[in-house]
Amino acid sequence: MGILDFLSGQFIDVIHWTDDTRDTMVWRFEREDHEIKYGAKLTVREGQAAVFVHEGQLADVFTPGLYMLETNNMPIMTTLQHWDHGFRSPFKSEVYFVNTTRFNDLKWGTKNPIIVRDPEFGPVRLRAFGTYSVRVSDPARFLTEIVGTDGEFTMDEISFQIRNIIVQEFSRTIALSKIPVLDMAANTRELGKLVSTEISATVAEYGLTIPELYIENVSLPPAVEQVLDKRSSMGVIGDLNQYTQFQAAEALGRDGGAGAAMQAGLGAGLGMQIGQAAASAGPWGARPATGAAPQAGMAPPPPPPVEHVWHIAEGGETSGPYSKARMGRMVTEGKLTRDTYVWTPGQDGWQRAEDVTELAQLFTVMPPPPPAP
Repeated sequence: MGILDFLSGQFIDVIHWTDDTRDTMVWRFEREDHEIKYGAKLTVREGQAAVFVHEGQLADVFTPGLYMLETNNMPIMTTLQHWDHGFRSPFKSEVYFVNTTRFNDLKWGTKNPIIVRDPEFGPVRLRAFGTYSVRVSDPARFLTEIVGTDGEFTMDEISFQIRNIIVQEFSRTIALSKIPVLDMAANTRELGKLVSTEISATVAEYGLTIPELYIENVSLPPAVEQVLDKRSSMGVIGDLNQYTQFQAAEALGRDGGAGAAMQAGLGAGLGMQIGQAAASAGPWGARPATGAAPQAGMAPPPPPPVEHVWHIAEGGETSGPYSKARMGRMVTEGKLTRDTYVWTPGQDGWQRAEDVTELAQLFTVMPPPPPAP
C-alpha cells in the first residue's frame, strides 16, 4: 500500500447525524471550509433525509441508506463539477440533514375571538384551541423555501407561521359550516378534517404536511356561558309553579310549626305571582303594551273569609271571645249547648247557638236531645 493510499484511507469522512433533541428539523453537517473527501461514507438513518448543496445550488437528496460519495452515484454533482472518473480531490459542499419524522402534540389556538353568526344565538364570539402534528414531506423544497442557510432549524421557528395558517382556515371553515354553537362539540372531528384539508395546499408549498389536526374545545365568552348555564337551569326546573310548591312543601316538612306554614304560604303566593307574570309576559318574555286590556280569565282571587270570634252569655255573665275552633272543643266538652246564647261583632243581638248558621254545624257531631216522653 502506497503512502497516498494510506493517507487517503485515513482521511475518508464519515457523515452522519444522530438527533438527541425533540424539536430539531434541520441540522447542517459541519466541516472546516466545507471540504468533503471524495469517497466519504454518508449514513442516512430512517426518519432522515440528506440534502447536498454545492456552491449555493441544491445538488442531491439522499433517502435512508449508506452511500459512498463518488461521482458515479452523484450524477447531479458530476454535471455541476464536470468531474472526471479519476478525480480524487475534496469537493466543497454543504450537507443538511432533514428530520422527516412527525412532530407531535403541537399547540394551536385563537389569540382573539372569532365572530360567527349562529342560527340560534345570532352573532357570537368563539375561541378554540387544539393540537396538530407536522412532517417534512419534501426536504429539498423545505430547505429552499424555509430554512435557507440556517445551520440548525427548530420547530419553534416555523410553528408560529403554521398556527397562523390553521387559525385563518379554521375561522373561514367554521363561518362557512353554519354549525350551531351547541352542536360544535359533536362535530369537532369533521371540522378538524375540513381545516386540515384546507391548509394542506398552503403548507405543501413549504414542503410540509399536516398529518393530524385536532380541535379540543370551542368555547363562548364567560358572560355568555353564564347566561347559557342559567337557561339550562330553567330547562331542568321545568314548571316554575310546581318547583315553588315543592320547595314550600320541603320547608314545611323539614321545619314544621307556624314559621314553616308562613314560609310555605309565602312561597306559594310568590309562585302564583311569578306564574301569572310569566303567563302575561308571553312565551318570549315580552311585556304587554302600556294601557293594553288584561287578558280574559285573569281575574284576581277573592279575599280570604273573615274569621269570627264569639262571646257566650251564661248565668248573667259573658265570657270570650272564643275562636270557632275553641267553640267546637267546648261543644265536645259539653260547655256549649244548642241553647247557649252567643254573640259576634256584626250580629243583631244575642242568639241561640243552634240558630246561628256558622255554629249550627258544630252540633252535627253530637246527637240532639231525646224527645219528651
